[in-house]
Amino acid sequence: MSGLLSNKEDKKEILKLLIKRLHEGADPEEMKEKFREVIKDITPTEIARIEQELVKEGMPREEIQRLCDVHLAVFRESLEKDKMAAPPGHPVHILMEEHKIILKFADELKNIAEEMKKAKDFSQAGEKTKQLNHIEKHFKESESHYSREENVLFPYLEKHGITEPPAVMWMEHDKIREIKKNLYELINSSDEMTFQDFTKQLEEAALSLNDMLSNHFFKENNILFPTALKVIEGSEWKEIREQFDELGYCCFTPGPAIVIIEKTEIPVSKPEIEGAISFEIGELSKEEIEAILNTLPVEITFIDKDDVVRYFSQTRDKIFARTKAIIGLKVQQCHPQKSLHLVNKILEDFKSGERDVAEFWINFENKFVFIRYFAVRSKNGDYLGCIEVTQDIKDIKKIEGEKRLL
Repeated sequence: MSGLLSNKEDKKEILKLLIKRLHEGADPEEMKEKFREVIKDITPTEIARIEQELVKEGMPREEIQRLCDVHLAVFRESLEKDKMAAPPGHPVHILMEEHKIILKFADELKNIAEEMKKAKDFSQAGEKTKQLNHIEKHFKESESHYSREENVLFPYLEKHGITEPPAVMWMEHDKIREIKKNLYELINSSDEMTFQDFTKQLEEAALSLNDMLSNHFFKENNILFPTALKVIEGSEWKEIREQFDELGYCCFTPGPAIVIIEKTEIPVSKPEIEGAISFEIGELSKEEIEAILNTLPVEITFIDKDDVVRYFSQTRDKIFARTKAIIGLKVQQCHPQKSLHLVNKILEDFKSGERDVAEFWINFENKFVFIRYFAVRSKNGDYLGCIEVTQDIKDIKKIEGEKRLL
């Protein structure tokens, strides 16, 4: 140890060396003793940044995730001393309270699996089967927990330069989802297998899920969340909480954990691009807006509240002929007499609030055209106009199964 600590490498470089040694197969206990003086004051943020640097230096993200548990075995003592508390209502407090309950369900699942092994057949295990269905429901509900982390917390961490730890945690979320998916399939196909096979596979799934959740939540509670509390600013936590509220919570999220906090307007950043238009969420330049609308695989036409045609997109593969000559005309002037009654009926219903959508589909020039009209309303519900969205769905109708790879 003295040779390693007497040189001029700073603590960060020594810790990186430690992690590399662990990845090369060094014994965790031996490494813990060798680097005890260095790791006793290690902080979660330091671990997060070090692992991030290792990925940038070429260490595969999968390798970081696979051996993260080995790092924790070495750093566990120092991490548990550096716990940070978040008050009720704080996003981190909510997530940590949900961790406790999800782990409780995982323990219940393991206990049920052990009890079912003592039974002789499904009839003897009837009550346990009902409990399985209850736990399955709650594990499905827990998806809200992971969604809030992935869609709100992780992006805020990434804005502050913490990119690799969220990426590794997201990889683990997908592994958790895969284990849960297999568990659901097992529970729902129990009548297709012997009781012995079912209980054996159930025990394996329960142990796998329990281990995965325990390790994953420890990493989040002791590395990810403390890092977030240090780098994310106070006003941002209010924004995060509001976005948590928008996405919603699990049916088992404790009420006291989500106490109402004072609402705050999310500040809209000033446009960084000259001429950009700021929206409630994000900003775009005029060029970007036009390019986006023209890239969408649909034709869009906007008619304002006075029935005047104000805009149509320039989609590459046009279905219906449209020219600039119609801009500024009443929409009624752009339709044949025989269909005017239908056009007027749709617009009347939109303006009165009787409907918000009207849909039609027709065969046209070897295409199957889906035509939809949507009422466009302000936040206050005032009628602003109508958009027509037209799309050839002939090939879409042929889609079956799944395609997950490019």
